[in-house]
Amino acid sequence: MSLVLDAAAQDLLFREARTANTFTDEPVTDEQILAIYDLVKYGPTSSNQSPLRITLVRSPEARERLVRLMAEPNRQKTASAPLVAILATDNEFHEELPRLVPHFPQVKDLLYAERPTREASAALNGALQAAYFIIGIRAAGLAAGPMSGFDAAGVRKEFLDDDHTPLMVVNIGKPGPNAWFPRAPRLDADEVITTV
Repeated sequence: MSLVLDAAAQDLLFREARTANTFTDEPVTDEQILAIYDLVKYGPTSSNQSPLRITLVRSPEARERLVRLMAEPNRQKTASAPLVAILATDNEFHEELPRLVPHFPQVKDLLYAERPTREASAALNGALQAAYFIIGIRAAGLAAGPMSGFDAAGVRKEFLDDDHTPLMVVNIGKPGPNAWFPRAPRLDADEVITTV
């Protein structure tokens, strides 16, 4: 059985897509980011909680502050990417649930009244949304360079607040020269899929 999505789109989103390590200086516009978000916001999350929050780092001053918080191998690529996004979870996402789940507004207090429960759920669902965001970047013809190598406490203090937890930093743009490391191996289906 083949997939409905054509082979070119499969390649764009998955088979040929890679984590970019260098970028051209072609700008990434707010319109591109809004178009990406308007596509990926439809990806499912538990109770439609939608905890992902995106901070676009555009100003030179903010970029400098962020670069200082990146692990050494990530500093140069973060300094030179056309756009950098901090992806974080909103641990107070439940405040939006009456609007996001109008048919079941009591879910806010029924399932998410306790902060530790919200944090665990936001971490899982924010990671789902971060993955959708990366796929959306690829769908826009751009490359993503997602990274977890950064000072999370520093990023939280410098760019967020105590109600937000940083998940990753993503460099965004058109791939530059020598953008790709060699493709790492993947597991085969028989190593991953079990039927019971």
